[in-house]
Amino acid sequence: QVQLVESGGGSVQPGGSLRLSCAASGIIFSVYTMAWYRQAPGKQRELVADVFSSVNTNYADSVKGRFTISRDNAKKTVYLQMNSLRPEDTAVYFCGARFGRVSDRVDYWGQGTQVTVSS
Repeated sequence: QVQLVESGGGSVQPGGSLRLSCAASGIIFSVYTMAWYRQAPGKQRELVADVFSSVNTNYADSVKGRFTISRDNAKKTVYLQMNSLRPEDTAVYFCGARFGRVSDRVDYWGQGTQVTVSS
């Protein structure tokens, strides 16, 4: 049984930081591109960042320079370090696993974790 379990969400003031984690089980972690998506109320789910290896990362323009995605294959965990948070970053953040390096299809989803940025 495949599970992706996110943690680390919460409430923070603008300019603050949070670190999200997503622990995977039931998959050969190293062959999946791991990604973070987010969905704000009334908006479509969007890709925030993804990582296949340390030299294969991708970021949405809106988070470049503020967010950093990383992975630890030994721990089967992907992280999203979020700095300089803005109110517009408020959303439910989902972890997703896509097989290989080029697929856009998410094979597995986590349950999501809420991030709220507000003063």
